[in-house]
Amino acid sequence: MKNAPLLTISASISALSLALATPAYAQQSNAVSTEGNRVSDDFHGTDDIVVTAPYVERLDILSGTSAISGEVLADKTRAQLGDILTSLPGVSATSFSPGASRPVLRGYQGNRVAVLTDGIGNIDASNTSADHAVTIDTLTVERIEVLRGPAVLLFGGQAVGGAVNALDKRIPRSIPDEDIHIDALAGYGSAARDWSGGASIDMPLTDRVIVHLDGSYRNSDDLRSGGYVLSPNLRAEVLDFAAEEASEGHLEEASEARELADQRGQIPNSAVKSWAAGGGIAFIDEGGNLGVSYSIYDTDYGIPARPGASHAHEGEEPTEGEVPVTIGLRQYRFDLRGEVNLGEGLFEKLRLRAGYADYTHTEFEGDEVGTVFNSQGIEARAEFVQNDLGGWRGASGVQYQSRDLEAIGAEAFIPPNTTRQLGLFTLQEYTNGNLDAEIAIRFDTAKLRADTLGLSRTFNNVSAAFGLGYHIGDLKIGANISRTGRAPAVEELFSNGPHIATQAYEMGDPDLKSERAWNGELYARYETPATAFSATLYTNRFDNFIYEVETGDIEDDLPVFQYFQNDAKVWGIEFQASQRLASFGSSDLSVDGVADYTRAKISSGGGDAPRIPPLRLLGGVELTNASFDLRGEVEFNDDQTKTAAFETPTNGFTLVNASATWRPFGRDRNIALIASANNIFDVTARRAASFTKDFVPLAGRDFRVTARVSF
Repeated sequence: MKNAPLLTISASISALSLALATPAYAQQSNAVSTEGNRVSDDFHGTDDIVVTAPYVERLDILSGTSAISGEVLADKTRAQLGDILTSLPGVSATSFSPGASRPVLRGYQGNRVAVLTDGIGNIDASNTSADHAVTIDTLTVERIEVLRGPAVLLFGGQAVGGAVNALDKRIPRSIPDEDIHIDALAGYGSAARDWSGGASIDMPLTDRVIVHLDGSYRNSDDLRSGGYVLSPNLRAEVLDFAAEEASEGHLEEASEARELADQRGQIPNSAVKSWAAGGGIAFIDEGGNLGVSYSIYDTDYGIPARPGASHAHEGEEPTEGEVPVTIGLRQYRFDLRGEVNLGEGLFEKLRLRAGYADYTHTEFEGDEVGTVFNSQGIEARAEFVQNDLGGWRGASGVQYQSRDLEAIGAEAFIPPNTTRQLGLFTLQEYTNGNLDAEIAIRFDTAKLRADTLGLSRTFNNVSAAFGLGYHIGDLKIGANISRTGRAPAVEELFSNGPHIATQAYEMGDPDLKSERAWNGELYARYETPATAFSATLYTNRFDNFIYEVETGDIEDDLPVFQYFQNDAKVWGIEFQASQRLASFGSSDLSVDGVADYTRAKISSGGGDAPRIPPLRLLGGVELTNASFDLRGEVEFNDDQTKTAAFETPTNGFTLVNASATWRPFGRDRNIALIASANNIFDVTARRAASFTKDFVPLAGRDFRVTARVSF
């Protein structure tokens, strides 16, 4: 590991503290809970959904929120963050491979979705390319929050799609009642023979100091799919190739092509092995808290090969998918979080959050090193939180990000580059009776440099949002409007070369402009003890929308994917509801449902935007009591035929899932055994948002058993 510039982090935090001049707020979310009555233990707290991004404790007007934790999270835990959240409204996943999957929110992915660890960036390279894993340990995270809507511009103008915030306890937030607090999770999944386990320990050293330790391990084989590995379109192409080879007398090549086309079951080279370890310590008292943590995340995973892909290094003959590509990734990370209570004046508290990460990602071609990605990054933010003064509350702060990224090797598709970003923001809210009003403003400046190309770009963007909400009993209706700006990312500007892991030749455009959008929402939210629903209609109108599509050209024996820019229109709907149907003594019978749809078109004859999820409907029925939960659900995904040029359509699918949770000692003991059957009818399913959908389907029938303990 390289030496972490801890002095630089300290200096950055000091500078941020001095630079602050204005305020932040805290309030309650009306989002529909996805957890039902299930237990969630955080030192014996309740299972309420609490949004804990550092600048606010709860979001309401400008952002819809949802979250999963406890037994629901335990049952849904997979190797990558994106594959955990797909049951939430408006959420899909890139599903590049079982080892690399980022969340897709409202059809947006990559740089338009902020992936956060405890409120600041994940400081990895997962937004640089779809094949790069998200460096979040899903086995020890305690809660994952999805934040949508205009208010997430406080994470930066780039988060127009929303933000995903993963929370762990590596920097403890409270002191347990007992001498030692243990959380543990262990599970097995049949579809990939996936063995996993993680545990954390929290121990108070004094009445004000607590120490935390955690670790996890996962080992899975190649994933088993429900039918043919290749999509119908790609399979037909391979069979045509086999027939052509046979007609020309190339019988061996024809036989190999037919064997590839008829491949069923396991997806070759899709295994994942990962481990993580971390520790932290925090001082907590009535005046505030201060804590630090250190963690390591390590994963090795395979990249399934695109049939027919070939590539040669200079002076070599091309290979036809013979050499498996695997990725070995490790991140070392240091984090700091602090909070100072300021009393009853204008400001309630000062919050500080900072992180440093040293990241190395190696793409192997067989046993040989292909390309190495090295990244060192710092992110720090601080905000003053205001006290409530006659219904007025708010928060204001500053955020700094710095990343140095270097790709080394014959297939380094992106040059060495640096990114420096500074943001200033304020969020102010006023409540008067049943009416809520909120305004948020943010200024971002970003400088991106690629010295080897002699290129440097600077972008300045102002983003603003305004929202109104009105309460009518248990119903709340409202509207939001925002204007956001996003600077192009380094890969969108500077990419130019073969990328063996994505099996594509990627080309950026150094002349791209800032991407700006008008965003609007209309929403209604209703919640009583028996009934809850949330419905949102949203639209985005982009100037200079940046998108990557296949051009149909071939460069260096690889298909060319190029970034373009044009205006675009996006609109969609999200709906989530739950209803208790009946109660039988201590048992409740309820139903719930989720629906979402996104439509995105490029203006001026640009056609449909690439990789947009289709209409999705999900319905479930659940019986719960103190000792057990029983649940069955059906998820329908429509065909996606509205595709970009050279993008293949995606067939729809329907998944049927069931699960049972048993708490042998009731809710108070927080011990649960979970059994689930996913994709019971073993259908072939592919995500429209995935680059690899034509040769990396989702898991087939998967039986899982999980044990969760918290005491």
